Amino acid sequence: MSDLVLVTDDGPVRTVRMNRPEKKNALTVPMYAALVDALDGAGASSTLRVVVIAGAPGAFCAGNDLQDFLTATRSAEGLAPPLIGFLHALARAEKPLVAAVCGLAVGIGTTMLLHCDHVVAASDARFSTPFVHLGLVPEAASSLLGPRRLGHARAFSLLAMGRPLDAAGALAAGLVNTVVAPDGVEAEAMQAAREIAALPAQALAATRRLLRGSPEGAIRRIDEEAAEFKRRLASPEARAAFEAFLARKR
Repeated sequence: MSDLVLVTDDGPVRTVRMNRPEKKNALTVPMYAALVDALDGAGASSTLRVVVIAGAPGAFCAGNDLQDFLTATRSAEGLAPPLIGFLHALARAEKPLVAAVCGLAVGIGTTMLLHCDHVVAASDARFSTPFVHLGLVPEAASSLLGPRRLGHARAFSLLAMGRPLDAAGALAAGLVNTVVAPDGVEAEAMQAAREIAALPAQALAATRRLLRGSPEGAIRRIDEEAAEFKRRLASPEARAAFEAFLARKR
């Protein structure tokens, strides 16, 4: 498993940590593959009960690696298969997912949270999804789950207009469960994970299935979004947006 994704098991809790702090945990294709392995392995385990997804201080996840996006705009592939595999793994995750979010959560760093059952955010967390600004569309079934979780108005503001949410706004919108000081995020997330792990397993699994519904609707939306994402990547709008973005970074 990639050293850019660290997996540690502590009793019934698996922690999956994105570990590319110098790039603010921007996700690469190998990192997506490692995340899939970590989630699938937890699902197959008889001893693991909860998965905690974490990043680094100051950056939970800055989204997809920009170079991967640029490569995709020049190819016919669109979203890489490991990325789609990760989104499917989130939707099909059999064990409850807890997220510990510090600092930046951009793009998929925000949309993956819609699949999590409990999200702990630092007071410095900032959530943004600039897909449309880049000539793209949202992913991770966020076009389905976002309106369900946040309501249409807030989902449109976040996913279409690209207006960011701070921690207080994310709490008010229902994207996160708890906001704590940055140095307390992981302890709070682990406490929640252990509380969940201590619940009667079969009753918890049945309740979670009832709350989440069948994953197939989310899977279909992920695939629908991916097809549109591929079309958008090849569009003049996306090419112009990426060129403008790179010009600003120079």
